[in-house]
Amino acid sequence: MFGFKSKPAAKNDSAPEKPGLMQRLRTRLNRGDSWLTYDLANLLPGGRIDATVLDELETRLITADVGVETTERILSGLRKQVARKELNNLDALLGALRSTLLEILRPVQIPLQIDPKIRPFTVLVVGVNGAGKTTTIGKLARHLKDAGAKVILAAADTFRAAAVEQLQIWGERNGVPVISQAAGADPAAVVFDAMEAAKARNVNVVLADTAGRLHTQTNLMDELKKVRRVMSRVDPAAPHEVLLVLDASQGQNALQQARLFHEALQVTGVVLTKLDGTAKGGIVLAMASELRLPIRFIGTGETIEDFDEFDAEAFVDALLKR
Repeated sequence: MFGFKSKPAAKNDSAPEKPGLMQRLRTRLNRGDSWLTYDLANLLPGGRIDATVLDELETRLITADVGVETTERILSGLRKQVARKELNNLDALLGALRSTLLEILRPVQIPLQIDPKIRPFTVLVVGVNGAGKTTTIGKLARHLKDAGAKVILAAADTFRAAAVEQLQIWGERNGVPVISQAAGADPAAVVFDAMEAAKARNVNVVLADTAGRLHTQTNLMDELKKVRRVMSRVDPAAPHEVLLVLDASQGQNALQQARLFHEALQVTGVVLTKLDGTAKGGIVLAMASELRLPIRFIGTGETIEDFDEFDAEAFVDALLKR
């Protein structure tokens, strides 16, 4: 299996070292002090943990798109520990909070694995307009190529000429071929051609772009189901991954999108993009707690370097920055 460990770049003493994931998350999620832990010490009367502190935590979690259900899951355990007088100071509270968040996130920290025995391994990339599907495909293509895979891109968003052009730019940038047809072509036919080309060229992975659509547009969701059916004619097991790209700044709406895409297409993995924008990251916790779909990758910026496998510990430590 491809472990997605990028090949080390040639050493360049003059080049600045890329910041680690936790450092980048801290900078981009918090924009300064942690939204979750900032100023909590000032709420502790005589250093004691009481209901006021927990109520403040509850408010911060809900307003950061964690959602009521997941927030209650987090707070219920902390309230029990406070009642048992197990949390005597802020450090103890933050330690317990960290453990609770990791308990939610670790089960969904499941990297995408490509079985090299399956050729081509097909990844159908779906999501609503503006979520960042095409950019995600470009970054993932580089990620896979650096891990040693041969990749083909399928430009199955045939309704937007700009989408095909954007994918072709990513293909040229990464040295990866792009299979496309004329504007308005049947998306299923494009993916079929890409899979056939991949088989002929002994390619490892096909990444199929699709048109953005609202999760409520039944006719367009049906089109995606057709793409799935056509893929299964080439390989009964295809697609081997249905990768849902979600805009993290959409908050609870992204959670609803995930529910409906999953119902229609049996999503196998999620990419959360735009964590460098207005998102505070709470939707990551809601996704993990309520849907439990594997979070494959997160995007924290526009460049190829701003794309990482999801790391629960780095994510939690960034949230709890003090």
